[in-house]
Amino acid sequence: MEFLKIDGVRKNYRDVTAVGGVSLSAREGEFVVFVGPSGCGKSTLMRLIAGLEEVSAGRIYIDGAEVTHQEPAKRGVAMVFQSYALYPHMNVRENMSFGLKMIKTPAKEIYQRVSDAAAILKLEELMERRPKELSGGQRQRVAIGRAIVRKPKLFLFDEPLSNLDAELRGEMRGEIARLHKELGVTMVYVTHDQVEAMTLADRIVVLRAGLVEQIGTPADLYDKPVNTFVAGFIGSPKMNFMPVGVVEVHPQALRLSHPALGTFSLPVERSGAVAVGATLSLGLRPEHLMLSPDALPDALKLQVTSDYVENLGGSSQFYTWAADGSRVIALVQGRHTASKGSALELGIALSKLYLFDAQGHAL
Repeated sequence: MEFLKIDGVRKNYRDVTAVGGVSLSAREGEFVVFVGPSGCGKSTLMRLIAGLEEVSAGRIYIDGAEVTHQEPAKRGVAMVFQSYALYPHMNVRENMSFGLKMIKTPAKEIYQRVSDAAAILKLEELMERRPKELSGGQRQRVAIGRAIVRKPKLFLFDEPLSNLDAELRGEMRGEIARLHKELGVTMVYVTHDQVEAMTLADRIVVLRAGLVEQIGTPADLYDKPVNTFVAGFIGSPKMNFMPVGVVEVHPQALRLSHPALGTFSLPVERSGAVAVGATLSLGLRPEHLMLSPDALPDALKLQVTSDYVENLGGSSQFYTWAADGSRVIALVQGRHTASKGSALELGIALSKLYLFDAQGHAL
């Protein structure tokens, strides 16, 4: 069942289009994440759902009812911001209960709701502390608790972990995932951090310049990106791209050529859409490249020159150059070294290659 529906929504600021006709939906109980580079419109879209911005065109529905022009307080939505937005002069209990007091909720009910939320978020020992006495992670849990007590139909998270250090972000990701499972409420989450998106989302919406590039599960976006933008955005380190020439066209296969790869054949469903002599873009994920190409019988061998190597503890990240000047990054398990300028042979399974046409669309 569609719980949240966004139908052709646009947002213009004079001559600037922040959101350009977006349509998408979220099912009841689903965790949907908006990702994209800075300025892509993801936070604006979130604010439109919350009612904090007025739409320029299109419609928004929550739980079957149109809320396009409804004031925020009546939408049944709770929003958690990256800035926490806690009242510094109030303790944790007072911060969590303030919104309920403003709508004249009975004191007994306020106490119960706040106590329940505190138990879920493990805040019981902190209820008398003020924000300045809390860590960043504790403050964010209080902000989430303040949203929980309202018992919203829909949770909106606008980059809630961006102010935390790496360790705390990891812990809070786990907290939010557990919270979603426990509450079973629809959640929409905005982030520029693809690790958050890949680990939290049931489905991810990739945005660019106010438009949707692709919607799918984390596995869909990783395995089957629809274009070079999504392919390069999902994955860390980002996908390598190399130009390859089309030598021959066969039914559902292409014969391709590259100075560092030689000539090779690749199965392609849409081979008929490509002409001999065309230049395509070959995608190789760094984590799929290996230092021992002979280990795989169908490995494509890539000749590169080492630039430098980063030791990441349990893995090594190679920065190299191919013969045509393409930058190639390889992420391999174990600790390895290579002197600058040394020749290396990398390998990748043919099944791990991605191919895109001249316009950047997946083939």
